[in-house]
Amino acid sequence: MNGNSAQKIVPVLLSGGTGSRLWPLSRELYPKQFLPLCSDRTMLQDTALRVSSQAGGGADVVFSAPLVICNQEHRFLAAEQLRQSRCTPRSIILEPAGRNTAAACALAALAVTAEDPDALLLILPADHEIRDAETFRRAIVIAARAAQAGRLVTFGITPTRPETGYGYIRRGHSMDEADGAYNVAAFVEKPSLEVAERYLAEGTYAWNSGMFLFPAARLLAELERHAPAVLAACREALDQGSRDLDFFRLDAAAFAKAPSISIDYAVMERTDRAAVVPCEIGWTDVGAWSALWDVGNKDGEGNVIVGDVLLEGARDCYVRSENHLTAVVGVENAVVVVVDDAVLVADRSQAQDVKRIVDRLKAEGRSESVSHRRVHRPWGSYQSLHTGDRFQVKSLTIAPGSRLSLQKHHHRAEHWVVVNGTALVTRGEEQVMVYENQSIYIPIGTVHRLENPGKVPLTIIEVQSGSYLGEDDIVRLEDVYGRN
Repeated sequence: MNGNSAQKIVPVLLSGGTGSRLWPLSRELYPKQFLPLCSDRTMLQDTALRVSSQAGGGADVVFSAPLVICNQEHRFLAAEQLRQSRCTPRSIILEPAGRNTAAACALAALAVTAEDPDALLLILPADHEIRDAETFRRAIVIAARAAQAGRLVTFGITPTRPETGYGYIRRGHSMDEADGAYNVAAFVEKPSLEVAERYLAEGTYAWNSGMFLFPAARLLAELERHAPAVLAACREALDQGSRDLDFFRLDAAAFAKAPSISIDYAVMERTDRAAVVPCEIGWTDVGAWSALWDVGNKDGEGNVIVGDVLLEGARDCYVRSENHLTAVVGVENAVVVVVDDAVLVADRSQAQDVKRIVDRLKAEGRSESVSHRRVHRPWGSYQSLHTGDRFQVKSLTIAPGSRLSLQKHHHRAEHWVVVNGTALVTRGEEQVMVYENQSIYIPIGTVHRLENPGKVPLTIIEVQSGSYLGEDDIVRLEDVYGRN
């Protein structure tokens, strides 16, 4: 494969997870792939830039614009973060519900082969960390040669420890068509510690990374053979889906028919065309806080510190504070994470069990499992500052050039004070410019809209008053973002 070839690799970014083991920072409406956990960029941005045209990698690696598959609730987050990275996706497909990776891969193969039957698909979860991107791109070149020979290729991570939390791949003999690629001898479930130690000593096993390079047409053929119900449901969901702004909405009823199964179980463990490219690329799936300790920059006592943190007599801890001064004294092997509305303290060896806390929060109907105090919207964000009897105070940030929906409320009035920037307010039949340190009142039932015509973010303090202050008391009359 070379730079003059018409064939390109299509990166497929899977961005549908919720990252519950990274609670309280990762939430259902703002999961880990949209957070800057390993660099100044978010994990989605890092994943996209790793395989973008500006990433380089030599003439043998030619990446086209990525295809993104994400939850419909995250559509504006995904689009905005890609825009900030100057990455224009070929499409963003919205899943009405998660149906695991077999369905996501099927969607990608169907969508891409409609335009390019010979395309290669590079399947990448958007929440993985890869520290050695150059070596990863060299592994992609090897995998592309194997894929062109009709193989379904997975990337096997050379193990550095007897890890019991990952599945393993045992490699067979070397492929003649691609030096550095091997036939897969077996996929192995997560082993016991004793078995994992044996795998490490034998040297023929690799961690299953969940990253793949597929010839799109061959993947469809293997899905038809091994998982026809997945393929049929995805084909129907695409055929009956529709465009919505920059997104493609799948038909919800059709997509719900797809069995929820991973691509590993659906195809890779059943096909006779599986190949593996072993690689050492500084990979982690960032599946828990302990993984961030593993890859973080440690001080002399083995601590990883993020934010305003003071430690005294602490050793081998991961301590992260998003907003508050956090002091930790005399503990070892701990995870401490502090955000606006929650604090997590856990033994680092039990970091995987954080998901149990999230399950309990969901069972109790608590909002802390779903969203942060700062809630993101396509026009910006808002944060509740104080709530009392029949009133609520919020801070709103509206991005330059953005506007809220034209709306009204049945049960509340609103008073807006401009703190920074300039607001253009529609109130009934009039339009009013409101400048810094000025305010405007919106009576109950009045049709209104708030927008930012300026070049800097607009910050508003909103005081709501009335008998009911829930977010569902919004009657949208017009919305540029296509929301109901």
